[in-house]
Amino acid sequence: MAAIRFVDTTVRDGHLSLWASGMTTGMMLPVVGTLDRAGFDAIELLSDGQMGKAVRDLGDDPFERMRMAAERAKKTPLRLIAGRINTFEYEPPDAFALFLKLAARNGIAEVRISDPWNEYAGWKRRVDAAHAAGLRVILNLVYSISPVHTDAYYAERCRQAASLDVFRLCFKDPGGLLTPERTKALVPTMLENAGATPVEFHTHCTTGLGPHCVLEAIQGGMTIVNAAVPPLSDGSSNPSTFDIAANARALGHEPELDLEALEPVSAHFETVAKREGFPIGRPVAFDAGQHRHQVPGGMISNLAFQLRKVGMEDRLAEVLEETVRVRAELGYPVMVTPLSQFVASQAAINAITGERYREVTDQVIEYALGHYGETAVRAMDPDIRRRILDRRRADELRRRDEPTLDDLRERFGGPGVPDEEMILRWLFGADAVEKQRRAGPAVPYRSGRHPVVDLVDRLAQRDDRALIAVERPGFRLRMERRAR
Repeated sequence: MAAIRFVDTTVRDGHLSLWASGMTTGMMLPVVGTLDRAGFDAIELLSDGQMGKAVRDLGDDPFERMRMAAERAKKTPLRLIAGRINTFEYEPPDAFALFLKLAARNGIAEVRISDPWNEYAGWKRRVDAAHAAGLRVILNLVYSISPVHTDAYYAERCRQAASLDVFRLCFKDPGGLLTPERTKALVPTMLENAGATPVEFHTHCTTGLGPHCVLEAIQGGMTIVNAAVPPLSDGSSNPSTFDIAANARALGHEPELDLEALEPVSAHFETVAKREGFPIGRPVAFDAGQHRHQVPGGMISNLAFQLRKVGMEDRLAEVLEETVRVRAELGYPVMVTPLSQFVASQAAINAITGERYREVTDQVIEYALGHYGETAVRAMDPDIRRRILDRRRADELRRRDEPTLDDLRERFGGPGVPDEEMILRWLFGADAVEKQRRAGPAVPYRSGRHPVVDLVDRLAQRDDRALIAVERPGFRLRMERRAR
């Protein structure tokens, strides 16, 4: 039987899926060294979509996160997710290339790249930029369900992806849509058409089937899998590292991982979850509806929030059903960022306004113009495309200026402004970056392994005392609850 290797997704996909990217750099730092020693093939650290959350809401510098993690990960390569960096707006190719060079300069060794259409031209531009930056490329082949996404489709796209001379391919299922049956059918197809290029397996637990699909993939010949350490596994996240390792061993395979070394990582994040009120990932029941609408779990909660704001929370099922129609009319895009957001947002607008496509977002107009891949123009329902583009705003967006890297440097750079800060100013605004700078550098989060901090935390939660005082030689603690 085979040796099974693991890529860790705990501090990237795990906290994106379960903690809405609310984990600070400080929360990650105490465990990066432990993850490094456990024997992972790579540690996923950051995605393009998480950078905005870091800067705007957490007061974190994404490049500092890279640097500080790299100082602690001496053996294990750090990985960045970078299909795009400007998720919902135009992205000059030179700016994308510069960002990858900055990531490499700040400690990133590998980059995972997707194209929302699994399209060769989109892959090649990004792969070439990553190779020029000196990064190893893991190229995603994203799974989807539609009349277009057949076994023959995946065989062809896998051959195209492998022809780009990348470090690895990844059969990626971000929506948790795979079933054990589809996994059993497609894994041999992937391995056969990838040739000598290694293939990773990545899925989510959104429908409850993720752990079963990983084991089916292992039985089918996959030897590199993505998983997360509890409590940041399960739910809508990736399968548990501990569970996959135990089950793989039961099937006769040998996990190449020091599982005992990971116990403190799990304990650390359990403490963080308890203190910060973050959810803990749990196994979920099977959800057949997910295979129909294919809206990622985190987006469903966001749709519910948007509907609640307009007093239409009882119409979530209607919006999800409308998502099925919109996706078909837009040509069956893969339900992955940013295209999944376009589909779901348009479905919500259609339901809220009561008239389909009366109002559309700028992103859907740009999608119909081909700004997110020429495949969209060919695949869309022509009547729907005409309806989307038959408005003044379409003419305005058709004539928009597309800034160059020199334009960005002139507008957001200047004397003494490093490229890292210039890129962040362009993406998130000078005010947000200045606010983040004032927050200061990241400080490692003190977990339950620090007894004094743990004591203060537990005492602060008591409401049956107005005054608590602790004294011992060399130590004094006084906590007083005052009326407001």
